[in-house]
Amino acid sequence: MTARLFTSALFAGLAAGLIAVLLQYFLTEPLILEAEQYESGAKVHFAGVPAAQEAAPAPSSEMHMQEDPEDVSLFHRFGLAFAADFITFIAWGLIMVAGFGVAEHFGRHVSLNDALWWGVGGFVAVHLAPGVGLSPELPGILAAPLHARQIWWVMTVISAAGAMALIGYGRNVLAIGAALILLVVPHIIGAPELDEFTGKVPPELAGTYVAHAYAVAFAAWMTLSFVAGYFWNRNKAAVPSMNPA
Repeated sequence: MTARLFTSALFAGLAAGLIAVLLQYFLTEPLILEAEQYESGAKVHFAGVPAAQEAAPAPSSEMHMQEDPEDVSLFHRFGLAFAADFITFIAWGLIMVAGFGVAEHFGRHVSLNDALWWGVGGFVAVHLAPGVGLSPELPGILAAPLHARQIWWVMTVISAAGAMALIGYGRNVLAIGAALILLVVPHIIGAPELDEFTGKVPPELAGTYVAHAYAVAFAAWMTLSFVAGYFWNRNKAAVPSMNPA
């Protein structure tokens, strides 16, 4: 079981990380580089920016003023991005296939089709549900204190993951009702927000980044679930052949 779990998670995480970093290269990285120019002051959105915006520069603006993003090796940058994506999706893959094992322990066979639905559930729990309150952000966008956002994000992910489990395996009206409550409660509490919205990045750029970030995340989660489900079922089918009657 342990070898089956790690094999599935390893290959799934590698595939998902590769898909994520390739899509990031074409869909999100150009937007991040553009936003960094606004953050550093190399570009200005609307010549007359509000005074409050000028008085509250992003914490990392000095760093970007001193270091041109074009001077950074793209190979180095995307190498680090792939490493981060690989480690992250290995971790999500381990959680996913551990869930496969729990489901099968209780008599719920996880087919490849079921695994794809796990991917949809993972995307909803980790990205879409918390994104309703805290959308993906570009450099140069001011936000509430990080600690408060982290607490709310973790609470929302756990709540949404429980809701996805109830929707997938509850099979009754009570479970569906509980799932809806779990999905709604974090948003009733509310995500941490600033009293007013300011920032140096054009809203059109920020909106495009949110859409692209969700597209990358969805593709990565579907890849993760497909590969994890494939190896999970392949390894399971191979076990009986190792113990002939």
